[in-house]
Amino acid sequence: MVEVILFSLSGLSVVIWLYLLFFWGQFWRADQRLDTPLSLDADIDIERWPAVAVVIPARNEAELIGKAVRSHLNQTYPGDLSIVLIDDQSTDQTSVIAAQVAQDLGKSEALTILPGSPLPPGWTGKLWAMEQGYRFLQQHSPDYILFTDADIEHTPQNTQQLITKAETEGLDLVSLMVQLRCQSFWEKQLIPAFVFFFQMLYPFPWVNNPNRKTAAAAGGCTFIRFSALNNIQGLQPIRHALIDDCALGTAIKANGSIWLGLSTTTRSLRKYPTLQNIWAMVTRSAYTQLNYSPWLLVGTVFGMALVYLLPPISVLLGLYLGAWPVTTMGLTGWLLMAISYRPTLQLYSGTFLQALGLPAVALLYTAMTLDSARQHWAGKGGTWKGRVYTEATER
Repeated sequence: MVEVILFSLSGLSVVIWLYLLFFWGQFWRADQRLDTPLSLDADIDIERWPAVAVVIPARNEAELIGKAVRSHLNQTYPGDLSIVLIDDQSTDQTSVIAAQVAQDLGKSEALTILPGSPLPPGWTGKLWAMEQGYRFLQQHSPDYILFTDADIEHTPQNTQQLITKAETEGLDLVSLMVQLRCQSFWEKQLIPAFVFFFQMLYPFPWVNNPNRKTAAAAGGCTFIRFSALNNIQGLQPIRHALIDDCALGTAIKANGSIWLGLSTTTRSLRKYPTLQNIWAMVTRSAYTQLNYSPWLLVGTVFGMALVYLLPPISVLLGLYLGAWPVTTMGLTGWLLMAISYRPTLQLYSGTFLQALGLPAVALLYTAMTLDSARQHWAGKGGTWKGRVYTEATER
């Protein structure tokens, strides 16, 4: 009886993985990229290079803001490029360092530093900072606005790549899931899976298909046509969203075309050296992703167990019981899982052996999701940069 149950559940897991591989938007291929080098002499059919304004919300980012600002000031973009840094009530030297970098490069006129105003009720901190940048830019009306984080280092050609993509394909939003830092032991084990799960939740080919409702964006690099942002009245409609990038992607796609892809050149400098660091990052919004629903939480835990944990368990129990059909079915599901994970893992120089460890990684992410729910129920909410966000904040 046990063997029959294991075989049936393992078979269901295999069916799910086959469905994910062939019918879930080909998300696992990780082939939506924007890494093609551009030549400044290339024959690109753009009559006038549009004006671009970069908006960087920053709160206590003294460690990283210098490299981030420098990467924007060193862009090879031939059009007008300005930078607006919203210093969101930092208690460190964030704005001083940013200004010094601009002065050292002789480009102080390209950088505007705005002191952030107090956070009003109903807004999340990052979105309020972004909104202040947007309101400031309304008097200048650039053609495009690039929302980016204070820990992102952009390649010199990044702005030109984003413009070329948007202009040649008539897109209102171009967003990049930047290359995340992957150096410490825990980063190497967990960060590629984070990118893999994000692609599974929002298959990039579906996001990029105007005939599908699936919408998302990656907050580290979100490039938007200014008129499209005006059409949705700035960040006001999503002012309460903790998962602000996907909310913004959804709002823009409701009236236009968007594109979301991967980058291996533009990268995040944010360090997550310990398991605790990554745990805090995930628990901040994991339960929010489930709309604070206990039923969705139960379904997620069951789904993660069935899809990720059951295949290796079936292999081990099948070997122990001498039930070769169970072992074979479990191994099939496990291999399908590893095959689907492999392309994303290659972005971070991972091995196929590491791909076989995805069940253990999935177990950790499941535990993080449960802890995110526990924190919510305890009234702690999501904590980021010294602020605590609860469900009430989002409403």
